[in-house]
Amino acid sequence: MNWLPFIVSGLGIGAVYALSGVGLVLLYRTSGVLNFAFGAIGAFGAFVTFECLALNVPLVLAALAGIGASVLLSCAYGRVIAPMLAYRETVIRSVGTLGFALIVLGVMGLIWGEIPRRIQYPTDRMAISLFGARLTYTRLIALAVAGGTIIGLSLLISRTRLGLNMRALSDDRDQSAILGVPVLRVEFLAWMIAGVFAGVTGLLLANLIGLKAAQLTFLVVPAIAAALLGGMQSLLWTGIAGLAIGITEAMLIVFPAIAPFRTVSPFAIALLAILVTAALASLPRKSGS
Repeated sequence: MNWLPFIVSGLGIGAVYALSGVGLVLLYRTSGVLNFAFGAIGAFGAFVTFECLALNVPLVLAALAGIGASVLLSCAYGRVIAPMLAYRETVIRSVGTLGFALIVLGVMGLIWGEIPRRIQYPTDRMAISLFGARLTYTRLIALAVAGGTIIGLSLLISRTRLGLNMRALSDDRDQSAILGVPVLRVEFLAWMIAGVFAGVTGLLLANLIGLKAAQLTFLVVPAIAAALLGGMQSLLWTGIAGLAIGITEAMLIVFPAIAPFRTVSPFAIALLAILVTAALASLPRKSGS
């Protein structure tokens, strides 16, 4: 069996999972919130872009409008709701984003319904052949964006004042405020960056798998799986995990018995990783002689 074509075909969606996971990890490292609304925010932006294109708005402006809508939603939550939950348990802060996701999902259902749509890009008609698989330029762009993002965010966190403030905030919110870190401003910027990530991934997913509110909303799960595999800390390993999940989904197509259930693979991979990590942590450590 030649697996290379399936590996290639899974790279595009895997890159989007990687991009989504990195966005989740960045926000989690800053605020301690696992953003379940990430998919819904991205889906809303994709719908805005779809409507702009229907009005013959140029693609670049339509895409910017969609990303802007995602940023506005993310910033609204980060400015209004997130500070109210800042001192609650991590679970409650994360569940708050789930409630927000359901609200956004309901709004999208009222406005656009559940009729499947798809956003087409000029890059869909351009492709290269790699190991017998057709890889469109859209998927290549997704790979490039994912790789560039991981490098860019790593530099942001390790080399800039904002990154230093983010790292401090993730360690201790109150202590950071005492030391002069502008807590609300740093958190707001983290939510804004997360909104950009959500908008970009929404635009890519609306092309790769289609534009349907519920489907895009719950595609946050593979991103969460990638983030878990990255330990909710490492951007690099989160990116690698996202690619691996996308490739795994594509490879499962060759098994007819389980192909209809291949979307369950992110859950299975994340669960396996958690079990292995827990098992390794429970092993007794050897003391030095």
